[in-house]
Amino acid sequence: MSFFTYIKAVGTGPKSNRDLRYEEMKDAIKQILDNQCESEQAAAFLMCLRIKLESNEELKGCLDAFEPYMNKVDIPQSVELGFSYDGKTDQPFLFPLTAQILESFFQKNKTIAPFDLVISGDLEQPAKSGLTVKEVATAITLPANLHFFDRANYFKALSALTPLRKKLYMRTIFNTVEKLLNPANSNYAITSAFHKPYVKKYFDLFGDKYENMMIIKGDEGNPEVFGDFKYWVKKEDEIVEQILTLNSFGIEYSHTYEKITLAQNLELLAQPSDELLALAQLNAAILLVVAKRFDTVHEAYAHIKG
Repeated sequence: MSFFTYIKAVGTGPKSNRDLRYEEMKDAIKQILDNQCESEQAAAFLMCLRIKLESNEELKGCLDAFEPYMNKVDIPQSVELGFSYDGKTDQPFLFPLTAQILESFFQKNKTIAPFDLVISGDLEQPAKSGLTVKEVATAITLPANLHFFDRANYFKALSALTPLRKKLYMRTIFNTVEKLLNPANSNYAITSAFHKPYVKKYFDLFGDKYENMMIIKGDEGNPEVFGDFKYWVKKEDEIVEQILTLNSFGIEYSHTYEKITLAQNLELLAQPSDELLALAQLNAAILLVVAKRFDTVHEAYAHIKG
């Protein structure tokens, strides 16, 4: 179908706009990824779609359109950490430290089946300019149980849209669907939602791709916690909410950064304070629950502290 048809559907105003059907959305995204439309047309479509607000069917169509373009590998016994691609500014990334804690935990607890961690990154995407997963992951030697997937390699077509997205400098449908692309065919996943309506939206969008999935209200829209938090899991057809405080784990932490740098993050990972180490242990405990090794975060944390 002509790409102009899709622009007209989402960009002619409130009275005439309509949601695209699943197959229409798949075709529109395919045309963008294949460069079958002009970059100006793609930008207009993405901007109008965002203003209209994407329907669940449109989100699903976009996510499924990605599948043929990705080069995946199989690491099924793994937890995918669905980070945002716009980076962090207020807190460091903890995932290398969290992976080390889990590696040590499984060495000491042979009766508990181990799992790996999977992260994905790319150049910074709009709409926030922060330190990215890719910068941290490529600056250090990662633990053996932590796998970094560079989107520039496994999903070149989406990575190539970075310049266009930077020119738009606004969030688009890609920001929503790119969090959990499952490059390792992981059985488990965790991602973050800031606004509660997105909790159900994320379960509807990603839930059937994983054996278990957790949505957490983490730091800066990312699946790492640095303060009191809540999380959601799905049990049968019901979304269950849990609210937890740092105090209940005996953790006190209140530090924030104006705009954390890569050098600062690497130094914190190399020489973590007792408080930061406890936070990494808490995040490891959360992942043990995601991977269904424990039922509660408190139980998992107690085993890690040992």
